[in-house]
Amino acid sequence: MIRKWVYRHFSQDVCPWNVSFAEGLKEPAFAAREFIAGKDATTLAEDLLAMSQDEFSAAFRKSPMKRAKLAGLQRNARVVLGQSDTADNAGAS
Repeated sequence: MIRKWVYRHFSQDVCPWNVSFAEGLKEPAFAAREFIAGKDATTLAEDLLAMSQDEFSAAFRKSPMKRAKLAGLQRNARVVLGQSDTADNAGAS
C-alpha cells in the first residue's frame, strides 16, 4: 500500500461520513501546500529525495508533515519509487 503514497492519513478515506457527505474544500487554510499540490506519488517522491533539510523546513513550516521528518518521508519516497522492498529496510543504504 505504501507504494501509492508517500504520506497519507487513511481515516479520511474510510470514514462513512466523508463518503456520504464530502464537499469540496472551502477553507483555503486547509489547501495542499505549494510543494505538494497537484503532484502524483512518483513526482512527490522524486522531489522529496532531492530536498534539503532547509527546503523541507521552509516548505512544511507549521505543518503536521514535519512530524514525519525529512528522513522518514525520504524513506517512504524510496519505497514509492521501488528503490526498496519494504518501508522497514528503505532507510538502510
